[in-house]
Amino acid sequence: MSIKNEFMDRRIIRSKKAMKAALLSLMTEKEFRDITVTDIVRMADINRGTFYKHYQTTEDILEEITDEVILDLIDSFREPYKNMEVFELTKLTSTAIKIFDHVKRFAEFYSLMVRTNTLAGFQHRFCGIVKDVVLNDFKNEISHPNINVELNASYQAYAILGIIIEWINGGFKYSSTYMAEQLLEFIRNKQSNPVYKPRI
Repeated sequence: MSIKNEFMDRRIIRSKKAMKAALLSLMTEKEFRDITVTDIVRMADINRGTFYKHYQTTEDILEEITDEVILDLIDSFREPYKNMEVFELTKLTSTAIKIFDHVKRFAEFYSLMVRTNTLAGFQHRFCGIVKDVVLNDFKNEISHPNINVELNASYQAYAILGIIIEWINGGFKYSSTYMAEQLLEFIRNKQSNPVYKPRI
């Protein structure tokens, strides 16, 4: 690659990054449908021509951001068992759990998912994606005759989302490391099948 092409590529990356950041920032201030191209280019400090080189509408930017989040979500979810022939849940460590690092990396996006109507639908999409990954990667690994594999996958997906939403609503007051440690403790506690004494 020539120096000129490398410079152009970096400039494109910078411009697109600025536009995405501008859109997410504007979404904290106003409804998505009210955000204009002018708003975005003004905040990103670029000209309209640069915007239209890469996107046709504001929806195109949001779609690209969402696609990036989804790709990183799948990759982060699979991180604990990536490139493994055998994955032993009992040997899972909190450092291998990367789902919370993923959420923190896209904290502004996930905060908007919880706090705005525009991305509210992504909560269901998130669960659908995690469910599909679990079914695709582990469907044949659940041998218990009384467990419905699809319902089990949904249970896992919505449980993870619930923890994430609680984390967001708490203002990310815990570190992603602490959240991973807690998730691991939840998994271990579930496996131990303890006896409870309800106080009713």
